[in-house]
Amino acid sequence: MSGSGAAGKTVTIRDFTIAVPDEELDDLRRRLEATRWPGPPHGAGWQQGTDFVWLQSLYEYWKQRFDWRAQERFLNSFPNKIISVGGQDIHCVVAPGRGPQPRPLVLTHGWPSSFYEFYKVIVPLSDPVSFGGDPTDAFDVIVPSLPGYGFSEAPATSGVGPDQIADLWVDLVAELGYQEFFAHGGDWGAAVTASLATRHPDRLLGAHFTMFSPPIDPDTLNAEDKEWWDELQAYRDAEWGYVHLQRTKPQTPAFALTDSPVGLAAWILEKWCRWSDCVGESGERDPLLVYSAEELLTNVAIYWFTGSIGSSIRLYYESFGPGSSYRVPSRVEVPTGVSTFKDPNAPPRRLIEPWCDLRHYASFDKGGHFPALENPEAVISEIRSFARTVR
Repeated sequence: MSGSGAAGKTVTIRDFTIAVPDEELDDLRRRLEATRWPGPPHGAGWQQGTDFVWLQSLYEYWKQRFDWRAQERFLNSFPNKIISVGGQDIHCVVAPGRGPQPRPLVLTHGWPSSFYEFYKVIVPLSDPVSFGGDPTDAFDVIVPSLPGYGFSEAPATSGVGPDQIADLWVDLVAELGYQEFFAHGGDWGAAVTASLATRHPDRLLGAHFTMFSPPIDPDTLNAEDKEWWDELQAYRDAEWGYVHLQRTKPQTPAFALTDSPVGLAAWILEKWCRWSDCVGESGERDPLLVYSAEELLTNVAIYWFTGSIGSSIRLYYESFGPGSSYRVPSRVEVPTGVSTFKDPNAPPRRLIEPWCDLRHYASFDKGGHFPALENPEAVISEIRSFARTVR
């Protein structure tokens, strides 16, 4: 299928099947077998980064039991497409809704995640009746991979940040036949969704966020909000070293992370540990309390087999690096829903409300930075509830 998107751009759509060559699987096995481990740290756990003992255990599972071909078959059970917008190939899942009048819904992931983050919510949102839901809640679900992430082509030029991705999404959705749509996202997906709302308000039916970042002026905060803000700054000072590196020198870690599968897993899964709601009864964090080993490794494998870690972290440079033009959008005027989970970045509702047309708000004690995997029932319910407010 082919046609024209916005501004006369030539666009093509084709079916896509994920098929990693056997040679790449063999290469991965060789690299895993040849892993060189650093010396263990003085101390245990995740305090200095990825837990040494924990990663070695997952590594043994990766070598001996993880079946990429099984995961590949599962990923291919979704309707995968490649949509070329202005010459750039964007991978996405397009799941038609089953209901009297499905409305399009774009789900945008963040870093270090992938389209796979939404696998638990795609079918319930597109086919609610099969899960005991109301057919009028059906969506045509569109899940793109960010440019340079997974099976989406990396931008050929610099300057592609959330604003430019939002423009791409408008063209992509138009090629699929929609002029208006809902958008949902967290992390970078939230930034793209905010850009959609401010740059293309006439195209957006509504914007739903699991991470909303309003402008904050610390000098105007009351005592309670100032306490939240100070705690957030302390958290970022302890946890945002990766942001500083990726926004200033993304190419340097890209060499190592593209070359070492265990290094890639350590870089990605340390974030999944710190950002997820995965604290056990002992007070220690363990991502395997929330995710299966297959889920963690499938996300890592998508980065590995596509060689996309370098292009994915470059988004930080393009958005926050020297000379970048991206700024946190001003007030979101389209209908807005916000659902917060256990994430230190989540501001109180009173700081969100002045910056959007807030139609729906809820806060949850279960789930962290990746709620579509951690608490999919809540995400499904929240998207449906929000969309009902703007029918």
